[in-house]
Formats: sequence, C-alpha cells, structure tokens
Amino acid sequence: MEIGRYQCLVGKLIYLSHTRPDIAYAVSIISQFMHSPTKRHLEAAYHILRYLKGTPGKGMLLKKSKDRGIRSFADADWAGSIEDSKSTLGYCTKIWGNLVIWRSKKQEVVSCSSVEVKYRTIAQCICEVILVERFMEYLSIPITEPKVLYSYSKSTISIENNPV
Repeated sequence: MEIGRYQCLVGKLIYLSHTRPDIAYAVSIISQFMHSPTKRHLEAAYHILRYLKGTPGKGMLLKKSKDRGIRSFADADWAGSIEDSKSTLGYCTKIWGNLVIWRSKKQEVVSCSSVEVKYRTIAQCICEVILVERFMEYLSIPITEPKVLYSYSKSTISIENNPV
C-alpha cells in the first residue's frame, strides 16, 4: 500500500468536503487512518470518489434570502465508535438561510451519558454562533433576528434552561 498516494487522495477529498458537506463524515472517518492505511481504507476512498462521480452538481449553493437569522442544528451519538467508545458530535449553522458552518467530530473524551455528549455538542455549537455573530458585527452587518438552536434532546434542553 502506497501511503503517500492514500494521503494525497484523502487530502484532496478533505479539500473537496468544504463544498460538499454530504461527504464530510465519510472523509473524516478515512482521514483517521492517514499514517497506517490498509487496502480497505483505500477502497473506502474510492467508494467516495464513485459517489462524487455519480452526484455531479450536488455542491453547496448560496442564494439570496429574506431570512436574516442564524439557525443552528445540533446532535450527537453516544459512544458510537466501536474502537474507543467515544462519541461523535455534529452541528450545522445556517446564516440568512444558507448553510455556512457544519462540523462532525469525534469527541476527545469518553462521555458517561448521552446527555453529557449532547450538552457538549450544544456548547460547541453556541461557541460557533457567538463567533459568527462577532464576525458579522465586525463587518458592520447587524443580526436583528434572534439566534435559534434546534436540538431534540429534552434532558439537555432542561439542563440549559435550569443549570443547577
């Protein structure tokens, strides 16, 4: 297995995932094996390439919208990794109706509960929204509508509303 060839291919897929969020998760999985790839990992990378070939024109489209708000969506899985029982967080943010921020990342610590995982995810998502808001203020673009964060975890929302 040529490690350099695999690293070059995955590097290009990482660059491409900036405009194709539909491959971001798959690329993040294969990029974890940059230093010791196997034939199975290379086949997974080729599978992503075949998917891209079959879905031309599915990249991001930024359009003008009357929506002037910031809306975020957050979720996580608990202990989803078979290898180390770590959880994967994911969130995305739409600014003025356009998807501009998305993230899927394996957490660095093992969480004790699904509530803890989702709380960490919401906290990181809120940090991103604050960063976006400050950047918009820097550009002198006011955000007049309230920022909205969607999460379906009732227990995490209860903790957010009453952090005792």
